Amino acid sequence: MTATTTPVDESDQLGPRPAPASRKARLLRALVPAAAAALSGVLLYVSFPPRTLWWLALPAFAVFAWCLHGRSWKAGLGLGYLFGLGFLLPLLVWTGVEVGPGPWLALAAIEAMVVALVGAGVAAVSRLPGYPLWAAALWVAGEAARARVPFSGFPWGKIAFGQADGVFLPLAALGGTPVLGFAVVLCGFGLYEVVRQAMGARGSGSVRRGAVAAAVLSVLVPVAGAFAARPLVSDDAEDGTATVAAIQGNVPQAGLEFNAQRRAVLDHHVRETERLADRVKAGKAKQPDFVLWPENSSDIDPFTNPDAREAIERAVKAIGAPISVGGVVEAKDGRLFNEQILWDPEKGPTDTYDKRQIQPFGEYIPLRDVVGFFSSDVGMVRQDFSRGMKPGVFTMAGTKVGLATCYEAAFDWAVRDTVTHGAQLISVPSNNATFDRSEMTYQQLAMSRIRAVEHSRTVTVPVTSGVSAIIMPDGRVSQKTKWFTADSLVEEVPLRSSQTPATRYGVLPEGILVLIAAGGLGWAVTGAVRARRAR
Repeated sequence: MTATTTPVDESDQLGPRPAPASRKARLLRALVPAAAAALSGVLLYVSFPPRTLWWLALPAFAVFAWCLHGRSWKAGLGLGYLFGLGFLLPLLVWTGVEVGPGPWLALAAIEAMVVALVGAGVAAVSRLPGYPLWAAALWVAGEAARARVPFSGFPWGKIAFGQADGVFLPLAALGGTPVLGFAVVLCGFGLYEVVRQAMGARGSGSVRRGAVAAAVLSVLVPVAGAFAARPLVSDDAEDGTATVAAIQGNVPQAGLEFNAQRRAVLDHHVRETERLADRVKAGKAKQPDFVLWPENSSDIDPFTNPDAREAIERAVKAIGAPISVGGVVEAKDGRLFNEQILWDPEKGPTDTYDKRQIQPFGEYIPLRDVVGFFSSDVGMVRQDFSRGMKPGVFTMAGTKVGLATCYEAAFDWAVRDTVTHGAQLISVPSNNATFDRSEMTYQQLAMSRIRAVEHSRTVTVPVTSGVSAIIMPDGRVSQKTKWFTADSLVEEVPLRSSQTPATRYGVLPEGILVLIAAGGLGWAVTGAVRARRAR
């Protein structure tokens, strides 16, 4: 019998094949930037309130720049999406406090798509001279898009809103949230470019002076600009002062169920106002010139419910000053409005402001039939609110008070046009009770601080359940309340009528930055096309 032998694979004797090792290396090269992109997004989130670690935004963008530099636009798309998820998932977790994780996850996933597009754009311009400039402008363009689409936009998470305690804050008065955000992102990308140029010079022994100068300037110019803009920040009382009271009545129960106890919410605000009136009579508090109640402080329509009207009139007469009351009002044609009502102690209701930027999936349901197919929670909003059409400016005891109701504080235009229509002071009446003790209230408070500096106005934030605050025109919080505590804040505040460059120029700085982003992207695409044709 002839013996047969099995061929021996020499590779089995010599050890593992090189191909698997190569695959592992490629996998590692892909995983490291992916993990870095996601973690840098988390780092950016940590820079936001309630923490005061504003400076962490700089290394967050520096790491993000490292992830994107020199990569294809497709890689930039994926890395940008991971960065967006790392940032927005923890930032927006409050949106699921009462309705579960579905809306929260969907919102973060959709918003991160815009960040993904920014990532693709940044990767495309990363080989251009002056890379940080184009990259920072692209980020602002992405924020501009998020503030407008879909469903009228969702600007939550603008980089500017994390900088209320930072050195860049004065830039808000120069060019609003776009310029403030641009400076922070430019500085972060510039830090990476400085390190990259330094390491390149060490490796090659040669220095590209132009590239190094551009990198250094991208760090120094934003910082120098912030210090140069400091004279724009002032709390001088140009038009004298007014004594304002902000009432926080508290709610009987946190969460959505408090709406079933609407009369109790109204009674709480009436009671706290009467308590303040007693303190005034006893000489323990100064008599306010006017009083500000929160959004939804009277979910009972006082125009159709005599008992609600009587309760409000009792509070107004007790304090002896006009009150801005947050009501839910049904018009004669059946439309529903989130309304602020100016209630005078002698004349009764004299003026109204209807909220213009209403919240999708909170105050109205877009595509109700489609959304209802996926979630039964749409039934919680039984009737959609309608939008107001005019800016809200009340004349209260001779003071022009601008109104930006809750969600509107996130939108540049909704705050600015109160000032361009004469507001000497801004009020942001809000209702945060449905978000319990989440970070949402602190994120919104930080927005109001940015608005104070942006328009050089005192900003009051009366909230149903906290945190209510009085903010000076320099962004400093002079007083604030605790969560879920009935309280009132009374303070003499400066009134101002001058306009900052941010107020005067409005959307112009943002438009310029968007054009810069488009120019950089066009340059990169043109160069890529020429290089491909040359091959």
